[in-house]
Amino acid sequence: MHTRTLPGNHGADFAKVLTALRDVRVRSDVRLTEVPAPTRIAPYAAALTADVVDPADPEGELATGRFVLLHDPAGPDTWSGTWRVVTFARAALEPELAGDPMLSAVGWSWLTDSLKGRALTWTAEAGTVTRVVSESFGGLADRAASVEMEIRASWTPLRGALTEHLRAWADLLCTIAGIPPLPDGVVPLPGQRR
Repeated sequence: MHTRTLPGNHGADFAKVLTALRDVRVRSDVRLTEVPAPTRIAPYAAALTADVVDPADPEGELATGRFVLLHDPAGPDTWSGTWRVVTFARAALEPELAGDPMLSAVGWSWLTDSLKGRALTWTAEAGTVTRVVSESFGGLADRAASVEMEIRASWTPLRGALTEHLRAWADLLCTIAGIPPLPDGVVPLPGQRR
């Protein structure tokens, strides 16, 4: 994780969390990569990106996203705590979902269900769920319509290891990628996307 830290005990606490995040193991079809963390949001920050690969085609990407963990010992009022998770997740969906009026609410429930599924609690959640529908015309009219969902969310962890919040976010990525959830320790078998 690329981080920006300040000296003091808070730096030591953040370093422990950082080490734990580096050691997190997620599903084999989720590839985590360290990336530069934002530098102006909080005194301590770490960031990861993830791609969910297609089990049938390891070069194919089903979903992508970014996970940022922020720590500010001052506890900004809007956070209601000293730690903050900021995430982004995006995946292509089936075109017939484009007109579903419940799609955004379902996308948000996938996030909260991922957190609940790991017995986590949180507060001060905020975010958006966006669907992007692309239709082609003229010389591109033969292209099929495409639909993407983007979930941008942040929350303040209350209970549960911060590593579990990362795992919950990885679960969300798999959900929007159309990969069924698996209990920890279970290895997915190659197969078709649902």
